[in-house]
Amino acid sequence: MNIAVDSGNTYAKIGWFDDDKLIRFQARVVWDDLVKEIRSQAPDHIIFSSVSNSISEFKDALGLDIPVLDLSPDTPLPISKNYKTPETLGADRIAAATGAQYLFPDKDLLIIDMGTCITYDYLDHKGSFEGGLISPGVKMRFNALHTFTKRLPQLEPVKVPELIGKSTREAIESGVMNGVLGEVEGIIERYRHISPSLSVVLCGGDTTFFESSLKPAIFVVPELVLIGLNRILRYNVAL
Repeated sequence: MNIAVDSGNTYAKIGWFDDDKLIRFQARVVWDDLVKEIRSQAPDHIIFSSVSNSISEFKDALGLDIPVLDLSPDTPLPISKNYKTPETLGADRIAAATGAQYLFPDKDLLIIDMGTCITYDYLDHKGSFEGGLISPGVKMRFNALHTFTKRLPQLEPVKVPELIGKSTREAIESGVMNGVLGEVEGIIERYRHISPSLSVVLCGGDTTFFESSLKPAIFVVPELVLIGLNRILRYNVAL
């Protein structure tokens, strides 16, 4: 059994894998519980990806004699990177692209990760990561409207509402949610000019707000990053 860890600024996700099969996952895990969970089911190998904690901190907290692969810019990958600054490329973007390439091989792919930011990444049918876009996420847009104005209220994401808001609250909700929807649909359409046979894969915590509203045919894979991390781990174990 392998474990994939995707650790963010506040919470982590854990995936338990039997070879390539995701047999269990847990989201919104705090650091102390992350360590306890892994200790309770000691795996054969671990892959660790984090934006907030170092690999040494993780190993020290874990206290187990288990091989841990740290996903870094130098980690060998089953995909290639055609990116000007690979050292600045987010591990979550690479993991999501790797997961998408495993699930949908030999296809041109647009991977959309709807998290704190919305990232759009293009992976061609040869498995080359070509780059993409980074856009403000849903909550970031709500926060910005409240923070940079004197009177607009702080609101939270909702299912995509009617286009015409009849109150200030409704207008803000429509502006953010329909604005994101229009952005996503527009960018998908522009990428289809690059590749008419493009397959679109969605992941990330805010996907649930939009998946039923998106008009282009899409695939929704909530645990895409964990699947990609496991593929990277298995690729490195096999080397």
